[in-house]
Amino acid sequence: MRTFRLVIACPDGVGIVAKVSNFLATYNGWITEASHHSDEQSGWFFMRHEIRADSLPFDIDGFRQAFAPIAREFSMQWRVTDSDQRKRVVLMASRQSHCLADLLHRWHSGELDCDIPCVIANHDDLRSMVEWHGIEYRHVPVDPQNKEAAFSEVASIVSEKSADVIVLARYMQILPPSLCEEYAGRVINIHHSFLPSFVGAKPYHQASMRGVKLIGATCHYVTQELDAGPIIEQDVVRISHRDSIEDMVRLGKDVEKMVLSRGLRYHLEDRVLVHDNKTVVFN
Repeated sequence: MRTFRLVIACPDGVGIVAKVSNFLATYNGWITEASHHSDEQSGWFFMRHEIRADSLPFDIDGFRQAFAPIAREFSMQWRVTDSDQRKRVVLMASRQSHCLADLLHRWHSGELDCDIPCVIANHDDLRSMVEWHGIEYRHVPVDPQNKEAAFSEVASIVSEKSADVIVLARYMQILPPSLCEEYAGRVINIHHSFLPSFVGAKPYHQASMRGVKLIGATCHYVTQELDAGPIIEQDVVRISHRDSIEDMVRLGKDVEKMVLSRGLRYHLEDRVLVHDNKTVVFN
């Protein structure tokens, strides 16, 4: 069913829900899902409504025009999207295949409602898997002595493909500040949740030496500050002294796949609202 997704963040106050609900009722808008959250700490209010598109007398541009006076009245940061307009997702990867393979499978089976115009990788290892899905594979090697040239090409490809979202599916390079800034709130990353305790190479070996009991993964938006962007989704799996390092790596990959796919799904469905360096996720 085609819906319009109305997403709002604004200073909290009396009458916001009533005003929005009255607006929708005036135009016979049929609400299929409604979520609200009042953040006492920040004093902000967050809202997400899904409305049946066929119940309204106007298209999405007409919706924007009709709703704009209410948005001004309450100083809203807001957007409305059409569920029929599929977001374009550019995936980026290196050599590890688990996250990329999982997203491609979910896309291929219709679980992820998006278009994937291409995969960009700094190695050529995953080409056959990507091309089997009928998706273009763009190999952009990164020269450690001249990373600027590679990321200039990456930026050009992302622009050429009109990407709405970039997903780092275990892409093992740090994006330049310019790309982070241009696509703020639209670059999603995944990594293990040992940070900041176990940094650098072989984090699972370090964790094993410390006898950790939980393995987790964090999905977040990318910012110029490394691995410090707003968190979209996290999860953990319990382990014990019986688990080998190989077991830990396997379990870590499993949780990374689940967390990344959920985080991307929430973004695609306009369920994530970013405020400062935090998120409200209506899942």
